[in-house]
Order: sequence, then C-alpha cells, then structure tokens
Amino acid sequence: MDKDNLSLVLHSKGDLRLEQRPIPEPGPNDVLLQMHSVGICGSDVHYWQHGRIGDFVLKQPMILGHEAAGRVVKVGSSVTHLKPGDRVAIEPGVPREVDEFFKSGHYNLSPSIFFCATPPDDGNLCRYYKHSASFCYKLPDNVTYEEGALIEPLSVGIHACRRAGVTLGSTVFVCGADLNSDRLTKAKEIGADFLLPVKKEESPQDLAKKAERILGRMPNICIECTGVQGSIQTAIYATHSGGVVVLVGLGSEMTTVPLLNAAVREVDIRGVFRYCNTWPVAISMLASKKVNVKPLVTHRFPLEQAVQAFETTRQGVGVKVMLKCDKNDQNP
Repeated sequence: MDKDNLSLVLHSKGDLRLEQRPIPEPGPNDVLLQMHSVGICGSDVHYWQHGRIGDFVLKQPMILGHEAAGRVVKVGSSVTHLKPGDRVAIEPGVPREVDEFFKSGHYNLSPSIFFCATPPDDGNLCRYYKHSASFCYKLPDNVTYEEGALIEPLSVGIHACRRAGVTLGSTVFVCGADLNSDRLTKAKEIGADFLLPVKKEESPQDLAKKAERILGRMPNICIECTGVQGSIQTAIYATHSGGVVVLVGLGSEMTTVPLLNAAVREVDIRGVFRYCNTWPVAISMLASKKVNVKPLVTHRFPLEQAVQAFETTRQGVGVKVMLKCDKNDQNP
C-alpha cells in the first residue's frame, strides 16, 4: 500500500507545515479513506492565524480540514454498509458517548463530541484518514467528490434554515455575503432574488429599512452569517415582529444588540452550532439537482500547495478554495 500520507499540520499560531504522518489503521467501526477533495473553511484559517477560536485552543500539532470527501480503501471488521471503492462524504462531528444530547437527536451539542480540526482532534487534510463509518455517507454516482465536500457548509445552511423555520413562502434576509461585490454577484448567480450592497457608513436601522424597501415587506426570517455586531443589529431591526433571527456567524464573545427592540416585538433570537442530521437530506438535494453548489468552488490546489491555498483563502480571493488530496486524481 501507498506509504505517502502527506498531511497539513498546524503546529502553533502562524506555523503551518506539510509533513508525513503514519497511515492510520481503522478500528472495528471505522473506515480508512483515501482523501480526495477538502475545502478550506474560515475556521481553518482562523486557527492558523490566531491559534484558537473561543475556548478551543491549539495546544499540540493538529491536522486541519473538515469539509471533505474521499474513497473507502479499508473497512473495519464491524462495518457492513460500506466497502472499498465507495465514494463518501464525511460528517466531521462524531459523538463519543450516548449522552442526553445524542438521545434527543442534538448530538452536535454534546460537550464531548469529536470534531475534525477542532483542538485536540485532527482533521482530514491528508492523503489517508480514518473516520467513524456511521458518519461517512455514500455518494450517488451523479454527485462529485467536491459536491460531497461542500455538504459540510451546505449543512450549516440546512441546519440554520431548520432552526429558523424556513418553509415555502418564507421571506428571508441573509446578512453576510461580505462587503465584497464579487461575493454578492456570486450570491445572485446561485439563487438570491435581491442584493443589498452595504456601505460601512450606513447604520443598522438604515440598512434594515433598505431591506424592507427591496423586499416589499419586512422579512419573516433573518439569517446572520458574520457575527459582526452591526450585522446582528441590522438583522434584529429588519425582522418582522413575531419573526426569527438565527445567528450563524461567530463573532465577539460580548456583543451589543437592541434586545429591547427584539423583546417588545417578539422577535426570537436563535443560535446555531454546526449541524446535525443533515447529510442525508443534503445528498438528496445535490443528487436531484435542486441545489447547485458547484459554482462556489473558485480555486483548486493540489495538497502539495496547501500553504499557498490557505494564503489565497486568507486574502479573501474567490469563494471556496478546494484542496485535491489524491495525487492521481485532481478532478472535481
């Protein structure tokens, strides 16, 4: 078997290295995967630049990467639903115990959950990676590896929409396509009905009024994706009385918001932490072509150029940078 397990390892803040790691041996309930496509997430870059996200602090070298798809090369003795050669998408959060959160279906909230590329757990930006077979999902023939990798960010959207109660006919205002006009244009390309360019000097109240004028009414639901204080304020002011604000973006620990405004108008403010139970529906959405995530991939790099790829993401160039981990197959 191949001995090359080139891996992208973060040693400390700012210290990102490509190095060889041993190829892991799958346990009874695991599969060994030959990694194919891994997207770079903002959290990966944040760990690289700051060495921590909130209470998650890098204390030992950690392999980055959690938006991933690959091919099964070996299965554990108890695995029956997968076989070598199967193409799979990886759900990066795996419960370690059957606790109250697992039993209630909210395993993403379990304090002991394993999560790829969150200290101290290794991610999957490497040639070969071992993962729980129950959290690997077989991809249909008409879904590419890259689409499989993009199920992770798609799952954030699915979980946010579930938390918000989005249904047919909902009027939804998404805050956070960035101040970058190229990203707004991309949002329009993939389905946004209206765009609201943001100028830094505009107040949250002014932006809320603009959103109302563009939509023709105040939205039932606002999904805030930045964690920036002004954007959260805009979301609250913009939401129709009795509506819902969902906070997807992670920002400062303490944020000033117009809480009284939300309270007297019965605007619910709901948090989102990753996702749970989303991979099957995401795969169905992609296989049916109801959702097209392919245009989100704007840059591709071989694993050997991972540091350059991370720098590209840090600079905010494009939308999704994809790393190709299989040296013999660099296709989408």
